[in-house]
Amino acid sequence: MTPAADHRSASGARTGAAPADPFGWLTARAEVRRRAGLVRVLRPRAADSAHLDLAGNDYLGLARHPEVTRAAADAALRWGAGSTGSRLVTGSTELHARLEAELAEFCGFEAALVFATGYAANLAAVTALSGPDALIVSDEANHASLIDGCRLARARRLVVPHRDPEAVGKALDGHPGSALVVTDSVFSVDGDAAPLAGLAEVCRTAGAALLVDDAHGLGVLGAGGRGLPASVGLAGAPGVVATVTLSKALGAQGGAVLGPAPVIEHLVNSARTFIFDTGLAPAAVGGALAALRLLRREPERAERARQVASLLHHGVTAAGLVSARPDACVLSVRAPCPESAVRWAADCRVAGVAVGCFRPPSVPDGISRLRLSARADLTDREVARAVDVIAGAAPEGAKALASKAG
Repeated sequence: MTPAADHRSASGARTGAAPADPFGWLTARAEVRRRAGLVRVLRPRAADSAHLDLAGNDYLGLARHPEVTRAAADAALRWGAGSTGSRLVTGSTELHARLEAELAEFCGFEAALVFATGYAANLAAVTALSGPDALIVSDEANHASLIDGCRLARARRLVVPHRDPEAVGKALDGHPGSALVVTDSVFSVDGDAAPLAGLAEVCRTAGAALLVDDAHGLGVLGAGGRGLPASVGLAGAPGVVATVTLSKALGAQGGAVLGPAPVIEHLVNSARTFIFDTGLAPAAVGGALAALRLLRREPERAERARQVASLLHHGVTAAGLVSARPDACVLSVRAPCPESAVRWAADCRVAGVAVGCFRPPSVPDGISRLRLSARADLTDREVARAVDVIAGAAPEGAKALASKAG
């Protein structure tokens, strides 16, 4: 039984006895998940976990950096545990304004607006920058937050093949109204980068706007970690808007939209996830600001993060496993099937290495994988240990995939 089957007749009156348990249908759904091996489980981690972490997104190793944690604590002590309201009421502090100004300047955009999460930033950007008469063109591998933004936007939507500017151009061809092209900068499953220069050219030709989710690019790509738009000369370009998260390379929490000042002003006045959501907590703002300043002082962290990703890729492929070459800090290692991927990740955890596990339906291409995240603070010895564990725990058939891929 589903929520839609509510025992009502066409006239709206109840036609039979009410169900004993309004949530009884959840039991059947849970059984379907169990049989498919798709049950998700929360695993609270200890503060002093000894696992070598290749599952999180702390790309620069700043989440526990003393300067960052001290700034977060100081912000909480000065401004309080929470922001106390929406950004338009009491939720904007001087810290928020400072972070927005420095983030925009660092990434090369005119202005920025901070949100409570990166998810909320993407929902805001997609919905506020489109509308019923607009066309949204979305890469098939985009993050769920962009996909949900497209669904909520009430615009016409076209999904195009992965990393294909020509397909984007065909989708835009002949559309009479406004259009918005949305893409990840670095895709979160295989870690491949979007062809931003090609997409930007297609958008310029068609008069479309380009929205780039740079969640996995900020702090990793571009000069000193300024992101993929900056690295290809698109930061601050007309018609280009970027979103970022503060919870990956900057080790904190929250998200932001970067773009021309009129775009940011429009979001302040029309983005529902900004207007009706409580502002980002001061501790997260203070931590993110400290991390951004630390990155500016130590730009070599971005280069080291990319180097670690390259070392991981070389190690797992040398061990006979199939791994897509990473363009930033994310890389995947292919598994034979969903069940083997789950077992592989669990065996790695038992051996002291935490890795991510992606499987259908989370991956639209149906390919199950381990997902590894490189970190700038990993030593070469730790990388070698991680490779040894991953290769040693590989399920039967994982290495056979290499010959098929070749």
